[in-house]
This record gives sequence, structure tokens and C-alpha cells, in this order.
Amino acid sequence: MTESPAFDTHQFVKTLMDKGFSQGQAEALATAQAAVLDKNLATKRDIAELRSEMKVEIEKIKADLLKWMIGAMIAQSAVIVALVRLP
Repeated sequence: MTESPAFDTHQFVKTLMDKGFSQGQAEALATAQAAVLDKNLATKRDIAELRSEMKVEIEKIKADLLKWMIGAMIAQSAVIVALVRLP
């Protein structure tokens, strides 16, 4: 991930300290939380890259499905013609 999401560590530390955490505890939690967010959250760029990759995969699947459908229709037509020609 190239861009880190907005996370106000100062406000996070203040909130924790207001709830009874020591400054050291609050800073340690803020650092850990920022690292987790930076590592695990997707950015807009990540989502855009994933969408473009998925679009290519979907186009491939569409093409394969179309080939199979056309082949099945031709085979079905051949069977119908063969059955109609039976005496």
C-alpha cells in the first residue's frame, strides 16, 4: 500500500489518556494502531488496481462463455436438423 490512511494519533492518545491510560500506554497503542491501519487498509489506488485486474478476468470469462454458448447452439441446431430429417 502506497498511501497511509488518515489516522490522528494525537487525538487517539488524548482520548485514551482522558479515559485513564498513561501517556506511555496511549502512545504505544497509537503506534500499534497506526501500523495495523497502514498495513491492512486498502487505498483508493489499491481498489482501482484490483478493479482493473478483475475487469480483465471478467472479459476473459465472458469470451469463454460466449464460445461455449455458440458451440452448444450449433450442436443443438445440428441435432434438431438430424431429428427433423428422420423418416
